[in-house]
Amino acid sequence: MKLPRKIKRYCPSCTKHTLHEVERVKKRKASENKWGQRQFRRVTAGYRGFPRPKPEGREKPTRKINIRYRCSTCKKAHHAPTWRAKKFELTEG
Repeated sequence: MKLPRKIKRYCPSCTKHTLHEVERVKKRKASENKWGQRQFRRVTAGYRGFPRPKPEGREKPTRKINIRYRCSTCKKAHHAPTWRAKKFELTEG
């Protein structure tokens, strides 16, 4: 899927349509303080085995794409709902 680097869309903070810069959001390092990670560390600590079966089978054919839109006038960023695509690229124009 191709998407232009600059797109005109609604800005909630300006309350009007403005030009936005499109950027792909990378996954950041997971926090060790989240409940799920604390639970995982507690369950796997010591001599106990792995708490859940390893994922088997093939990789999913598509990935979810997260996109951040940054307003060119107020410089505030906001997100839109994610979607799935095999390929994703930002194009000029």
